[in-house]
Parts: sequence; structure tokens; C-alpha cells
Amino acid sequence: MKNLPPNLKLKLETREKASALRALPKQSDRIDFHSNDYLGFAQNPKIQRLARKLVKEHSQAKNGATGSRLLSGNHNLYPVVEAQIARFHTVPKALVYNSGYNANIGFFSCVPQRGDVVFYDELSHASIRDGLQMNYAKNFSFKHNDLNDLQEKVQRIQSEKIRNIYVVTESVFSMDGDSPDLVAFAEFCSQNDIYLVVDEAHALGVFGIRGRGLVDELGIQNQVFAQIITFGKALGCHGAAVLCSEDVYTYLVNFSRSLIYTTGLPPEAIATIGASYTKLENPKKDNSRKELQKNILHFNSEKKRLSLDKFSTQSDSAIHCCIVPGNEKVKSVAVILKSYGFEVKPILSPTVPEGKERLRFCLHSYNNFAEITEALEVVINCI
Repeated sequence: MKNLPPNLKLKLETREKASALRALPKQSDRIDFHSNDYLGFAQNPKIQRLARKLVKEHSQAKNGATGSRLLSGNHNLYPVVEAQIARFHTVPKALVYNSGYNANIGFFSCVPQRGDVVFYDELSHASIRDGLQMNYAKNFSFKHNDLNDLQEKVQRIQSEKIRNIYVVTESVFSMDGDSPDLVAFAEFCSQNDIYLVVDEAHALGVFGIRGRGLVDELGIQNQVFAQIITFGKALGCHGAAVLCSEDVYTYLVNFSRSLIYTTGLPPEAIATIGASYTKLENPKKDNSRKELQKNILHFNSEKKRLSLDKFSTQSDSAIHCCIVPGNEKVKSVAVILKSYGFEVKPILSPTVPEGKERLRFCLHSYNNFAEITEALEVVINCI
């Protein structure tokens, strides 16, 4: 087949010179500090068995969905699992998408309209930003987790003829594991008739009663317009959902292109989502959330003991980072960690700003105190 055009080759060469060229990694058998499987659900045999049982119960003897959800792909497990998700989160409706990326581009490309204004956190996930680029609204960023900056920017446009204002943030950000003051954000949006949308990808399963998320934990669900949740993190499977009202659900089914024009998820994938929720619904039979919280507390304690806290942001989530400036430097520390048997992801620029490169630790219920301590001691000896 033909090679890349010269201008695209140049882009690859530029990235390689910056030590930022990506490649698909091989599966690792090292101690896991890099996956999003926070609760170990991806490797839980009980969830696997329950998923197979659900498929059998609902007579889904198909390998695929066979079409989009508006054609032949809305198989029997979809309404069952969507109802289960909505009950668990105590919301009117849950609309399942194929992935978090699909959910965000599907939502943000069709909900904000011409004449609307969207304010989004400057560190919002790429899927949110890509979705916003596809709509006809005016989109503006505000400083990370900075409510004052948001308030000032909202004030500047209040004299203009604006139909609707949307504010978009995340409950737990994927790079530093930090969170905004969601209560204050929700109060401001309620007072100003603003539609607040919260991406809960990294909060589901970790925060809230039985893992319902940070919005639930803070008691602000009635002040939120929509929540986007994903199942590829703590639930250890695939897919995502928008939690919303009945009319928002109907609107998305009619206008969300990433839902309408893609083949649905196969029965096995939907059954695994349902099985993972069944696991969350029965916390007495599973200690994974308790074990994860213990590891988060230990990580923060050890980070302080080793004076690593000055190189990182505070996080009470499963995500923790140590700033190691420079692509070459952070990659070299990650290689040293590998030599000790630890898999820790180096985050390079341009994914993060130059000078803010970092090691991203993802904690899990199946990690132990000794592993955490040893990995951090390796880091402090390298920086």
C-alpha cells in the first residue's frame, strides 16, 4: 500500500524528535499501577459467570448486535440493563453508548445549539472537546477547577442574547485525580439557570453510596442536567451511559449521531455491564471498594512520608501523579520502575503541557501496601 504523504511523515518525525512518539504496548505481567481496573472487576470470575448467565436467560445466542440500536441492534438486554443502571443511580433514564468517547461526542455534538454558550474546564477530556467542536454553539474554556474564572466569564456574556448556557466539568480528572468544588459549581449553575453536565468516568465505583459517583456522594444530582459515566474504568468492562431525564433520553435517541449511526454493543458486553452493577449492588459480598480506599490512604501517607507530595497534586481518588519534567526523564524513571517489576504509565507532552510530564499511578483493590511503598521509594530515588 502507499506510504504516508510527506507532510504527515514530517509530523511523525517531529513527534519522534520530541521523544513523544506513541506505540501500542505489549501486555504486561508486572505489578499493575497503570490500568483503570480500579476494583479488579475485569478479572473477577463471578462477574464473568453472571454475565454468561444473563446472556443465556435473555436468549441472546448472537455474537454481535447485528445493527445500530435504531435498527436491529437494540436486543433484549439493552432495556434490562439500562433500567438497572437508572435504578442504581436513582435517575429517570440511562442511555447506553458504545464507549465514553462515543457518549461524549454524541452528547456534546447535538445538545448545545446555535445561540447557546458552553463553558468547559480547560483540562476536560479529549472526548468532551472533540464533541464540542462538532456543535454550533460558542464554546469557551475556563481555568481548571476555578469557579471564580467561570463566574467572571459568565458575567461577560450575560448582556448578550444567549439562549442556553452549559457548564461542563469532570468529577475526577484523569491526569491528576483531582476534583472541582462540585457543590459550589452546582449552586452557581442553579442560581443562574445554567445546565451543568458532569463527566463521572473516574468516580463511578470509587465514590458515593455503593460507588454511585461523586455527584451522588455530594447530594447534588437534582442540580445536574446530565452525567456521563463510563464502564471501562472501575467496572472493568466496556461502554458508557448518559444519566438524564426522560426528555433528554428521547432527544439523544433522535439526534445523537454516535448512537444512531453505529452498530450496538453485542449481548455479552451489555450483560457484563449488568453483572458489574450487580456486584456494586451487593457490597457485603465484595470488599474491593474497601480495599481500594485503604490503598488510596496508604499511598497518600507514604507520599507524604517520602516528601513526594511536593511533586504532585492532592488526590483522594484512584489516580495519583508525580511530576517528573521532561519526556526523556519521565520515560527513564518509568523504565527503572519496570526493572523493579512495576508498570507505571509515563504521561508525556503534548498530552500534558511541556514541563508538566508525570508518572501516573492508578491504584487498585488488588494492590498491597508493600507494593505501593516500594514503588514510591524507587521514584524518590530517581528524581
